[in-house]
Amino acid sequence: MKALLIVDVQNDFCTGGVLEAKGGEEITDVINNIAHRFDLVIASKDWHPDQTDHFLKWPKHCVQFSKGAEFHPSLNTNNIQQVFLKGTGILDDGYSAFDASNVDLAAYLRKQGVDELYVVGLATDYCVKSTALDAVDNGFKTFVLTDAVKAVNVNPDDGEIALKAMANAGCILLDSSVI
Repeated sequence: MKALLIVDVQNDFCTGGVLEAKGGEEITDVINNIAHRFDLVIASKDWHPDQTDHFLKWPKHCVQFSKGAEFHPSLNTNNIQQVFLKGTGILDDGYSAFDASNVDLAAYLRKQGVDELYVVGLATDYCVKSTALDAVDNGFKTFVLTDAVKAVNVNPDDGEIALKAMANAGCILLDSSVI
């Protein structure tokens, strides 16, 4: 079974957000156009409390129930069957969707019969990378759709470096046009 995992396509990571992946909302066209090709569509959200040690490293973003934590309005959420919340604790960075606090993602995927996981979303160099690496570590055949991810690029080329790290770990990098 093939699953699409949409990582953190939230307002705070898109244009004008406090932790913007430049042009992050542009990937929603690709995601919206491919979602119907999957047996299962799930998503993760950064879901931080108002006070967390995570904000010692990053600007305050994706605070629970805030506008910034909402999915970007251009993302069609109708097909999303489950949302995994991460970064919910005071000491929880929550980079990987596999660190979700509300549901054990690996167990959920296994129960659904997923063997191929396609990862898209924001940001390539942090949450997408962490999620994809954890997917491989959990035994899933993992694909990253390179035209459906965007990087924050705190340092130049962070996104490209992350893609190489994912490929080196066993992720298959693809353009969405080939699925």
